[in-house]
Amino acid sequence: MLAAVGLGGVLAGCSTAAVPYAAEENGQVPGSAPGGTGGAQAGAGQAGGAQAGGMGGSGTTATGTVLADAAEIPAGGGVVFAAEKVVVTQPARGTYRAFSAVCTHVGCIVNRVANGTIDCPCHGSEFTITDGAVVTGPASGPLPERRITVTGGKVILA
Repeated sequence: MLAAVGLGGVLAGCSTAAVPYAAEENGQVPGSAPGGTGGAQAGAGQAGGAQAGGMGGSGTTATGTVLADAAEIPAGGGVVFAAEKVVVTQPARGTYRAFSAVCTHVGCIVNRVANGTIDCPCHGSEFTITDGAVVTGPASGPLPERRITVTGGKVILA
């Protein structure tokens, strides 16, 4: 029993300044703000991508949840939606991509998009805005893609 208490004390001392996935679910992390710019390009036909156009709506629709106006996602950058645990990027003007905002290293929520990468505050992992691939570890796997559509100028999470 004493060994378990000692281990708990050791683990408690290993916290980071960033808030992991489970704490964010309990409302302990404020929403994230739009990120900076970057420069890679991606094709619109890739899974998880969407082209602007079509007819729109607002709020929750029969096909998903409206995250933002497409104009709020900067070209060459992106926006983290912490409550929905999704990050939406626009690697090339008019091409939108979406990925899980849960870092594949230890489950922290990514907190910004800057200089062409999606960044995790816990241990410094960075992922590309084009396909979610790891640029800088310690994460070893890409951010999973999420399905979005861009309809009537709105980004909708499917």
